[in-house]
Amino acid sequence: MNKPSSALIQYILPGDPTPRLGIQADGEVRRLPPQITAATMMELLENWDAYASVLESLDTSVLEPVHDAALVAPLTFPHKVICAGVNYYDHAQEMGTARPDSEADPFFFLKTPTTTIVGPYDDIQLPGNPASKVDWEAELAVVVGKTCKNASAEDALSYVAGYTVANDLSDRGLFPRAGAVFPAFSFDWFAHKSQDGFCPIGPGVVPSWLVKDPQTLAVQLFVNDELKQDGNTRDMVITIAKLVAAASRLLTLQPGDLILTGTPAGVGMPKGTFLKADDVVRVEIEGIGSIRNRMIGK
Repeated sequence: MNKPSSALIQYILPGDPTPRLGIQADGEVRRLPPQITAATMMELLENWDAYASVLESLDTSVLEPVHDAALVAPLTFPHKVICAGVNYYDHAQEMGTARPDSEADPFFFLKTPTTTIVGPYDDIQLPGNPASKVDWEAELAVVVGKTCKNASAEDALSYVAGYTVANDLSDRGLFPRAGAVFPAFSFDWFAHKSQDGFCPIGPGVVPSWLVKDPQTLAVQLFVNDELKQDGNTRDMVITIAKLVAAASRLLTLQPGDLILTGTPAGVGMPKGTFLKADDVVRVEIEGIGSIRNRMIGK
């Protein structure tokens, strides 16, 4: 699966845990030019209009290489992580739901940013609860670049700075809640989606101008090198533009916000297969990159 020519990244150096902003080009981490004074990805995105033209015309070959750099999560931390549920027809089918309506409003839920987001190669600790059943969900994530409210679907992509890879880890075992006081409380979305480390992202943010068509990208996920998910963003129920527009009608989107766009078929739940200690999960999205996370036990 082809890799991006360049992506905006955050990295750390040996002995210094402070994330620094850089660019990864041709597999090498490089420093950004002096005219980009933002220290972090969030600072860069908060001034996206000012920096985008510099980045778009940048000759990455002249940038200074950074040795001994280790990539960390490219966004620390967005204000919001918004996720679209049941947004691939084949995933809806495997989960036994009704066929989604492409003209309906999308179903959104939230993940807590500062504790779910981890880096592209970080280990992820599985929950200690014996009832937990942790599942995988490969997803293309949209990175918002400009404040956005009530956008139209026609204009929505103009607010997108770029794209990254995400894994929307989900605890199927804690999702149903026994003894709910009311049917509306029968499902625990908080425990299901927002446990520590449940949103690995990366390896970087690929600027939107390098992604010719975000609706034609191959999405794959492997567990211990075994292919589990093999989809394409063309099969989304609701397009990326319509997702951004719909989210902006509900709340104000801010620079750096992430919108996870749903997952294709191949998750573990239909087969009763869940992640265990020492499993390695790799998510690859065409033209965006690859993340690889090892699960560790308590």
